[in-house]
Amino acid sequence: MGLRKWGRKKSPWILHVPTGGCNGCDIEIVAALTPRFDVERLGILQVASPRHADILMVTGPVTQQIRDRLKRLYELVPKPVAVIGVGTCTISGGVFAGSYAVTGPLDQVIPVDVYVPGCPPRPQAIIHGVAKALEKLEKMK
Repeated sequence: MGLRKWGRKKSPWILHVPTGGCNGCDIEIVAALTPRFDVERLGILQVASPRHADILMVTGPVTQQIRDRLKRLYELVPKPVAVIGVGTCTISGGVFAGSYAVTGPLDQVIPVDVYVPGCPPRPQAIIHGVAKALEKLEKMK
């Protein structure tokens, strides 16, 4: 196993991208980082730059205003990258579905590897989604 692949498995870095919505999923992601769940002890870190990320975690419905920026962020993340869609809004638009500002589900904008359903999903489900994304990253070259 190469050093880079080992490091990615042991310490995945996540870029969190909120694309609009109620911020319920964002609060649950922050809860996963707090001492109660403490994902940092597992090596999972949240980063601010797409150039450092291994996993792209998207929350909220994809709005027209952020669609092109989200595509650009996806292009900036080094490949291979796993994309996690957190919450019902990324899957179907949730309560915002049919709005003039929502362009559609996340998978119509960028490829998605793992969905974490819920409105909002619990921190345990988000951590499980990261574990599933890591499995997919291991299989990618």
